[in-house]
Amino acid sequence: MSELRHSGSITVAASPEEVYDLVSDVTRTGEWSPICTACWWDEGASGQVGDWFTGRNVTPDRTWETRSRVVAADRGREFAFVVGGSNVSWRFTFRPVDGGTEVTESWEFLPDGLALFAQRYGDTAQEQIDRRTRDAHEGIPATLAAIRRIAETG
Repeated sequence: MSELRHSGSITVAASPEEVYDLVSDVTRTGEWSPICTACWWDEGASGQVGDWFTGRNVTPDRTWETRSRVVAADRGREFAFVVGGSNVSWRFTFRPVDGGTEVTESWEFLPDGLALFAQRYGDTAQEQIDRRTRDAHEGIPATLAAIRRIAETG
């Protein structure tokens, strides 16, 4: 896998504000993410730009936690965070369309993340990067489908 960014979109039969409220509540991420099973805010955080949260990720090989910083919080338009503050970007945008909202989820492996993997994994860094890239490419459609199902059924 050489594509270090990916995105996908889906139409959800709900308003941009309703879908934003769902997605920006990171404590619900485990309901739709195929890898991130739980998230929780730092004490005092409420989802504003600059707030931090922790996420627990689970795959068949391992379980790990990451810390992420909110970098965009514009209700009904965009919610984004960066894992580790500068390693991997996750972004959700919301655009009104006939029948509801077009939700786009975007992912990008950032230069600091690539450097971190090189340092942490050495000779196997590319294998690890490829695995995370594959997970993102496969996970985005699954995540969007689950968000649509939850948003439309309540």
